[in-house]
Amino acid sequence: MLVLVCYDVNTETTAGRRRLRRVAKVCEGTGQRVQKSVFECQIDQARFEDLERRLLAIIDPELDCLRLYRVPGSRGFEVIEHGHFKAMDFEGPLVL
Repeated sequence: MLVLVCYDVNTETTAGRRRLRRVAKVCEGTGQRVQKSVFECQIDQARFEDLERRLLAIIDPELDCLRLYRVPGSRGFEVIEHGHFKAMDFEGPLVL
């Protein structure tokens, strides 16, 4: 399934900046960055649950916002891109 991860971490403190780096690192290890705080992840249900658990262990729910969108693989869904971005082909080889 395609999952969009969007987050907004409060960086007014050193601890907040540390949380931001940790959230980004977890997301970078799971998917591809499409905006500064938005990642696309092609993962199964087990990896989704693991990703959610790991991110929830990092963020401060009183100060930060985490949104996870599970995008159905049904027909009719499409991504329209504008501007400079080279998307990763999840169906192709991982090593070039």
